[in-house]
Amino acid sequence: MAAPMELFCWSGGWGLPSVDLDSLAVLTYARFTGAPLKVHKITNPWRSPSGTLPALRTSHGEVISVPHKIITHLRKEKYNADYDLSARQGADTLAFMSLLEEKLLPVLIHTFWIDAKNYVEVTRKWYAEAMPFPLNFFLPGRMQRQYMERLQLLCGEHRPEDEEELEKELYQEARECLTLLSQRLGSQKFFFGDAPASLDAFVFSYLALLQQAKLPNGKLQAHLRGLHNLCAYCTHILSLYFPWEGAEAPPPRQTPANPESEEEPHRRRNQILTVLAGLAAMAGYALLSGIVSIQRAPSARAPGTQALGIAEEDEEE
Repeated sequence: MAAPMELFCWSGGWGLPSVDLDSLAVLTYARFTGAPLKVHKITNPWRSPSGTLPALRTSHGEVISVPHKIITHLRKEKYNADYDLSARQGADTLAFMSLLEEKLLPVLIHTFWIDAKNYVEVTRKWYAEAMPFPLNFFLPGRMQRQYMERLQLLCGEHRPEDEEELEKELYQEARECLTLLSQRLGSQKFFFGDAPASLDAFVFSYLALLQQAKLPNGKLQAHLRGLHNLCAYCTHILSLYFPWEGAEAPPPRQTPANPESEEEPHRRRNQILTVLAGLAAMAGYALLSGIVSIQRAPSARAPGTQALGIAEEDEEE
């Protein structure tokens, strides 16, 4: 008997099954299709078989870490949310997916990772509280830098030099995109009728993050909340496909009492290894930077004894 497929993704928060855009899209698609996945909701990407989240381990042991490729694999396994779509609807899916990535993704990155107030009070706060020590000290900052690079790639050569002008342009295009999505959805339950498709999984992941997070600076969030059919659309999917999931607070770090938890086994061992790796990294940094040095003991020491002493160098004021 083949091993079950396993999905590793970021844990939930803000009333959502996952706080990560890509993880949420894959989770939603899997729920739409009923794919039999063993889901590991974690807050340490190093525990993923690929070192990134989301990641899918197939029944044959292959590891896939790109969201679109994960969904493609699920389609090959006969879990296809687009099976009943016409050729025109398939073309519309591609067009709207391109629109989301070009017009809405840059603003989502800016809202959660670039905007200083949102990043400090919402994004970094959640990841720092949820991640284990010592990852919570440096990984949120590394993720922010990666998203900055991603935003630069998305903006490309047409990026204005002035940051305020860039922000104004991005948010204007994002508002137009949301309005277009609202008009396209109309009064339907989903974008192509009464059954969800892959487009719905991606649209929901974009909109739900924007709708659910309590952002101190929510310029685009205010526009979304004025589009009532999109808000009702997100609420409908949450209540129908994720009725028991999502939490306002980050998941607790202690080991759960329930042995049937979806967390990966040997959690205590992994925590110890993570702490040791962090301590080793900090010790290496201290040695390389000269904060701590290793010196041989003076030759006046009694014969037959050898020792190494650690001397701390005081910083000049």
